[in-house]
Amino acid sequence: MALASKIATVTVDEYLSGEISSDIKHEYDNGYVVAMVGASSAHNLIAGSLYSEIRRHLKGRPCQVYISDMKVRIQTKLIDRFYYPDVVVSCEKNPASEYFRDKPVLIIEVLSPSTETRDKLEKLSAYSTLPSLAEYFTVAQDRVEVTRYQFEHGLAHMIHYQDGDTVDFASIGFAIPVKNIYADVVGRVGE
Repeated sequence: MALASKIATVTVDEYLSGEISSDIKHEYDNGYVVAMVGASSAHNLIAGSLYSEIRRHLKGRPCQVYISDMKVRIQTKLIDRFYYPDVVVSCEKNPASEYFRDKPVLIIEVLSPSTETRDKLEKLSAYSTLPSLAEYFTVAQDRVEVTRYQFEHGLAHMIHYQDGDTVDFASIGFAIPVKNIYADVVGRVGE
């Protein structure tokens, strides 16, 4: 999703309360609220495909998969942020809130031209501070490209997947061919 503009400085409680009744989704960055704008059809189809395949895989297991409306909270001594990833998997038995997860094991962001840099830099940096997070994926929507960041011992290992590869979601014991991720957008991305 693309970013609109920063609005006002608010507390976390004010932000969470406002999000429950807002018609527009916002991300939160240390007191600043950032309005989100809509996503393209390719973005939605790719995120939906990943969500449905992962949901099918996790059915009957203790982990839950969420699509685009579940916030992830990143809280350290220096930052307090809430993002809306495109897909998030959490295995929390007793989550802190019905409206966000703070111990995800897997996060996926589908890249938009206006958010690609932010997703690959700011969000990667913020997500990497989550002790529970095993993997972060970025999925391009304008070309066939999936990038996996796997976190181990404080380091991020990066793997690129292209057409013909199979993407390994090791954190949930799942694999999917790249072509299946892009099946609904064939002819729309860099072919």
